[in-house]
Amino acid sequence: MPHFAVLSLIVPLALSACAASRSAPPEPAPLPDASSVALGQRAYADGPVIQPVQVLEDSRCPENVMCVWAGQVRLRMLWIRPGGRTQAFEAILGKRIPLADGTILLESVTPARHAGRPIKPEDYRFAFRFDGGL
Repeated sequence: MPHFAVLSLIVPLALSACAASRSAPPEPAPLPDASSVALGQRAYADGPVIQPVQVLEDSRCPENVMCVWAGQVRLRMLWIRPGGRTQAFEAILGKRIPLADGTILLESVTPARHAGRPIKPEDYRFAFRFDGGL
């Protein structure tokens, strides 16, 4: 009988030690805000989670060049909806686009264009602002 009492104390302690030693899955890294987003990077835009995926057009006037038209930047974007569903949309520099329960604005694009020097896709950074929500 004394052996049974000792075992009844040891077994629960051993099991609780095993359970405690299992590590919980790592917490996902928080998403960056939408002030400097690279192509392919997901970001939190004060409500929706967005991801620029492709530069469709970058016809901005290069620095130190006189242009009749300032040009524009158009991006293929994804809105990452709850549950991981995605919805494609297009963002245009300086134009509000309806998204979720508000609008999203592509505020700026860097780097600036320079005549004769193409911008590599990995060098682009975009700043977005979302207005809306409850």
